[in-house]
Amino acid sequence: MMERVEALIGQLIAEIDFPQAYELFSKLSGGKRLRARLILTIAPSHPDAPLLGAIIELIHAASLLHDDVIDEATIRRGTASVNATHGSKVAIMLGDILYSKAFSALTAFDPRIAHSVAQSVTKLSIGEMMDVEMAKSFNVNRDNYLKMLYLKTATLIESCAYCAALLENKEADVYGVYGKNLGIAFQIVDDILDITSDEVTLGKPALNDFAEGKTTLPYIDLYNILDPIEQEKLVGCHGRILDMQEKEWLFGVIEKYAIIEKSYAYARALCDEAIAVVPNESALGAIITSVIQRNH
Repeated sequence: MMERVEALIGQLIAEIDFPQAYELFSKLSGGKRLRARLILTIAPSHPDAPLLGAIIELIHAASLLHDDVIDEATIRRGTASVNATHGSKVAIMLGDILYSKAFSALTAFDPRIAHSVAQSVTKLSIGEMMDVEMAKSFNVNRDNYLKMLYLKTATLIESCAYCAALLENKEADVYGVYGKNLGIAFQIVDDILDITSDEVTLGKPALNDFAEGKTTLPYIDLYNILDPIEQEKLVGCHGRILDMQEKEWLFGVIEKYAIIEKSYAYARALCDEAIAVVPNESALGAIITSVIQRNH
């Protein structure tokens, strides 16, 4: 079924009838295709599931193109980003092409599905704006961070699960809860890997999020457990590349206060809640496991 998704992605890009867009898109890494896999797992027998998966993957790719421009990222999944090789203008326009093509194809679906996906992209954009604003200073508000994380990452995954359930006449709201929790847990694991993984495994420099000014969940939890002097030191490290001594201190306090374990525990709790709402879906449990146990 995933082969069908890949074929449909290629077909959608070919229909754009613009060779430069096709060439640039062919250079993008497909990634894990989590969103398409989720749709196929919930609606394995529905003939429209592969097309919906392909549409969602175009939307996800568009969001990443824009995200790289905003973050001025030069690497995406271990390869040079489009904005690094062809400039920000081209990356933005390619993202716009993918968005518009996806929405055009989406009009063939049930209006409830089209509305859910479109609404999730609006939320995604709001989350991106929140992320940019929050990166201007060290954020200590855990609730605000989790809200941003839901909007920027989890809402599209939530919509995937919800829409796939609509295709199969399953309880869409229940599956939406699963998708929301899966999406938040997925991003928290990303937060953790930014700290624990090496550059080769991660496909981008370690501690990249913190250097870019992003105060992810582990840093918020760390700040809240440090004494005032150490809090000031942590804030002083924010938004820049650290030297070796600063990295040693940072890794030392993260280990001392078991911050990684704390973040993982929160992600696992979300996953447990997700599995609890779909107890008879073993394949969805396997997706949860793959998210929690991944190393990149």
